[in-house]
Amino acid sequence: MSAASVKGWCPGALRPMPSGDGLVVRVRPFGGRLDATQAAGLAHLAERHGNGLIDVTSRANLQIRGVSDNSHRLLLDGLAQLTLLDPDAGTESRRNILVTPFWRDGDETQALAAELEEALADSMLGLPVKFGFAIDDGKSRVLAGNSADVRIERDSAGDLLVRADGARLGRRVARGEAVTTALAVARWFVASGVRDGQGRMATHLAAGGELPDALRGETEPAPIMAAVRPGLYPQGAMVGIAFGQLSHATLNQLSGCGHALRMTPWRMVLSEGKRTMPSASGLITDAFDPALRVIACSGAPRCRAAHADTRGLAAELAHHIGAAAQLHVSGCAKGCALSGAAAITLVATATGFDLVRGGSTRDEPVLRGLDRDDIVRDPSLLMGGH
Repeated sequence: MSAASVKGWCPGALRPMPSGDGLVVRVRPFGGRLDATQAAGLAHLAERHGNGLIDVTSRANLQIRGVSDNSHRLLLDGLAQLTLLDPDAGTESRRNILVTPFWRDGDETQALAAELEEALADSMLGLPVKFGFAIDDGKSRVLAGNSADVRIERDSAGDLLVRADGARLGRRVARGEAVTTALAVARWFVASGVRDGQGRMATHLAAGGELPDALRGETEPAPIMAAVRPGLYPQGAMVGIAFGQLSHATLNQLSGCGHALRMTPWRMVLSEGKRTMPSASGLITDAFDPALRVIACSGAPRCRAAHADTRGLAAELAHHIGAAAQLHVSGCAKGCALSGAAAITLVATATGFDLVRGGSTRDEPVLRGLDRDDIVRDPSLLMGGH
């Protein structure tokens, strides 16, 4: 798998990415939240200026698909009216923040997110394009398994701490120090030898990078919350999005009755304050739906880089995957839908599917060139049945 095949940037609204079905325009909701007007407006823009399909990404963003060169400018005007647009592409690329969806009115989550967004807009840190932050400041952590390089969390006593990803302990901080300390950790990362905008914090620490005493942690973070599933929570109704893609009509239904939407990195959306589970095409409301166990990128023909229809294969295999396992079907070696490991990873190539067990698209396959029809006829191939 060639490293050259992996793109070094992610799409944005101001810097869209060409794909097989047109431009992909990524929208990054401020604070990880769309109010009802923004959600309904986004659905309208996707229908009018795209092909009506919207991706929900592992970075808790949305992507409007099928945008043309001519409609892109009109789409940006619409996003600006919804206050969903950054002033420039540089600011947009730096605003890479995951926010726990389980915050409550009056807590500090949204204020921390806004402060960090403002600080990043004014900074020129020279961070890698995929470098990100997480605000996971609940009584238990829900973003520990999601990609982030600097984390604002709490300890078991409820005090705030800042932790470099890959470090076991975090540094306890006062409320007014949280964002400045998070940025100090990011500056150290750049100053400590990272070159050419590459690298991630956990990899850097594992390779021998040592935080200075002023940033080194001494505090255990709060425990990790059990896996989040569709269902009713105190904050609202959590629904899954089948294969991370929904139609403009479904998004419009989700925003109905004035409900804001909180985005998540799990291809789920929380309908804020809703006390009954929504019902619309493409939504997963069963906490144990087999579709929750499979992850697939856009695949062919929607993505130019993909060698196969990933979602069709994933749908056929979902019922064969064990309840504790996860299947990732990737159209190429980039692994856009999931950067980390899965129990089973299928990577489409020009000669068939490569199979990785317990790893990611970057790991060595145990089998190469598998035929799609053979996999469907005998899914035990994936579990090592042969």
